[in-house]
Amino acid sequence: MDVGGNGGGLAINNKQRAMLPNKSRGEFIRNQRKDSEGMSESPDLEFDYADTDKWTAELSELYSYTEGPEFTINRKCFEEDFRSHVPEKKWTELDAAQHRAHAMQLLDGLEVIRREKRLNVARAILYMAQGTFAECSCEAEVQHWVRYNIFLLLEVGTFSALVELLNMEIDNSAACSSAVRKPAISLADSTDLRVLLNIMYLIVETVQQEDSADRPEWRAIRDTFQAELGSPLYNNEPISVMLFGMVTKFSTGHAPHFPMKKVLLLLWKSILFTLGGFEQLQNIKVGKREELRLPPLPEDSIRVIRSMRAASPPASASDLIEQQQKRARREHKSLTKQDNLDAFNEKDPYKADDARDEEDDHDDNDNALETEPFPIERDDVMPPPIPHPPSERVSFPKGLPWAPKVREKDIENFLESSRSKFIGYTLGNDTNTVVGLPRPIHESIRTLKQHKYVSIAEIQILKEEEFQKTPLSGVSCNNPCGFNSLYQGILPGLPQYMIALLKILLAAAPTSKAKTDSINILADVLPEEMPTTVLQSMKLGVDVNRHKEIIVKAISAVLLLLLKHFKLNHIYQFEYMAQHLVFANCIPLILKFFNQNIMSYITAKNSISVLDFPHCVVHELPELTAESLEAGDNNQFCWRNLFSCINLLRILNKLTKWKHSRTMMLVVFKSAPILKRALKVKQAMMQLYVLKLLKVQTKYLGRQWRKSNMKTMSAIYQKVRHRLNDDWAYGNDLDARPWDFQAEECALRANIERFNSRRYDKAQSNPDFLPVDNCLQSVLGQRVELPEDFQMNYDLWLEREVFSKPISWEELLQ
Repeated sequence: MDVGGNGGGLAINNKQRAMLPNKSRGEFIRNQRKDSEGMSESPDLEFDYADTDKWTAELSELYSYTEGPEFTINRKCFEEDFRSHVPEKKWTELDAAQHRAHAMQLLDGLEVIRREKRLNVARAILYMAQGTFAECSCEAEVQHWVRYNIFLLLEVGTFSALVELLNMEIDNSAACSSAVRKPAISLADSTDLRVLLNIMYLIVETVQQEDSADRPEWRAIRDTFQAELGSPLYNNEPISVMLFGMVTKFSTGHAPHFPMKKVLLLLWKSILFTLGGFEQLQNIKVGKREELRLPPLPEDSIRVIRSMRAASPPASASDLIEQQQKRARREHKSLTKQDNLDAFNEKDPYKADDARDEEDDHDDNDNALETEPFPIERDDVMPPPIPHPPSERVSFPKGLPWAPKVREKDIENFLESSRSKFIGYTLGNDTNTVVGLPRPIHESIRTLKQHKYVSIAEIQILKEEEFQKTPLSGVSCNNPCGFNSLYQGILPGLPQYMIALLKILLAAAPTSKAKTDSINILADVLPEEMPTTVLQSMKLGVDVNRHKEIIVKAISAVLLLLLKHFKLNHIYQFEYMAQHLVFANCIPLILKFFNQNIMSYITAKNSISVLDFPHCVVHELPELTAESLEAGDNNQFCWRNLFSCINLLRILNKLTKWKHSRTMMLVVFKSAPILKRALKVKQAMMQLYVLKLLKVQTKYLGRQWRKSNMKTMSAIYQKVRHRLNDDWAYGNDLDARPWDFQAEECALRANIERFNSRRYDKAQSNPDFLPVDNCLQSVLGQRVELPEDFQMNYDLWLEREVFSKPISWEELLQ
């Protein structure tokens, strides 16, 4: 194969280019030019993908709209307690010492035995965490006091007390059994839990938001809290493990009253705060590559994706029919007005070329109904097209967005096939000997080695293989304690945690139908009294849909963060989690999620801005009408839904990358039409991950599919990173890799179990490799504690076991 460089054109070789039909080649060039020039029917979505949405949006999503009346209850509880101690002043008028004294007094109130009194104190603390909004005149002022009060609460030790109370509520068997027996669970059943989780979430979400105006002591508090949150200080395990336990208990039906949306949000923000977000991941990756003495990353993937532009989506069937009718009318007009067209062409030949391009482009749409000869047949019956100067016809982008990559295995395979073809023998894993190979092969090998990429995962796998060969050599574990303590904490229950998260995700997916046996995720959104008017029903409908969207957002973010951090920490931690996600049917579940009108989901308006916190506690609530609820907001799209979709696509990419058996699952579950519909969303990042998923399965979809979807194929060429000698688009050597799902997964499972048992299971360590003390002096010198009854009857034991037994000293000496 002739492998060329990446000088700024397309990273496809001549053989691959020749296999494209002439008509498709023209479309490929035109699509590149149109995308590079930004010619599109609708504008791109101005979406900035980040770890989280804006701080105010993240705070507002904590509360359901049915919780609105509780803001007033919290305020009342605080003011009753505050006036009994400071009757004449407002909270905002006190100095720092008085603020601290009152916070300490509230903290002491959490230790009372009476549940009602304890709940009132917790509500007063929640009102503080909500910014004592009754004394504020605008939203900015509320945000200021939220931040001030939360650092004050954290300083006096409120979070540890809340964790202890949360543990008590989790173990409250009376509440669990009462909820299980109830036919319908409502908001009232989870009041205590919701108040505690609200305070904890507000603390974690606020403290993790860095602000340049923060005081030095606040930064110190932040660093200390971050370290404590990720270490096993709470009940000898990180708080994330405790929250995972709540998720499992809820999904198994033992605690249906748990407010699952708040648990998942707190779990997500705890992991994000302790482990770090996407930019921290990139920095850790750069540092690890330097530590392992690997070449630096060819580019910053976050910046590359942000600079990419969306491609025009493939046309639908109705669009194709309409375009055919337009083309027929244009052809009829061209026959009657030829003279005018000729005159126009003489005036501006470049515009004539553009017009001709547009007509050809309509012919080249993804139309499976129009058949065309195969490339060889076309070349036989048709003369070659007249070449045009590149400056007139083609406007290539300056360069591809990604530097091409090659694996060591790809170079080995290329050399093996070249040697067997030209020389007739092979040399195993030798990638340096090129004796007897023609000069073009030498150039290809040089190009492949120039773009060789060694990942951190490959180094980790090699180290594990070396350790299996020499187990007595030991292994050093230099990984940060935050990753390992979290992994070690969730390791015993990780399969159940993954199943629980996917069960909740299935119940929250808009494509799921209501079933009697599915879990009820609406326990913390349904009011005690169901709505009686149309307006109340509409408001509750918006609230329920919003509730489900937030759950999907939290679960997708949790799964993606864990996968990325585990992969960077150690590849077998990632593979363990990924394998259990696959076993729990994560791949078909995500495909089921995308098997909907994805544009409707992304542009859904399931929010009522006047009811969002902190707007609803500062401004007077206007009268809601059915028309205002139907209209929704003026945003172009829903941030959380687009965020969730990108996260789920990234998870699907991580599960299937370099896994042949899982790629075949994409083919078996007919994911291509589902993913192709997702390309209608004009957002570059989402399109990139959809195109990646299409690329890995293209060779298995058949020639007719590739021929009918040339617009999608050209988008893959332009947007996705190139593997220089990957024939993804042509389906060669398909029979060489049979689909043996069990063999591939079982081999991986064996490696994972060896890794886990060696690092984290001290009880099952190999007894052959444990140190043995054979020194007589050290054995006799050990102090042995004898039981009391033995000491009382020691004389009898000596007489029976020693003196009365005949001993043959001669035999002992021999």
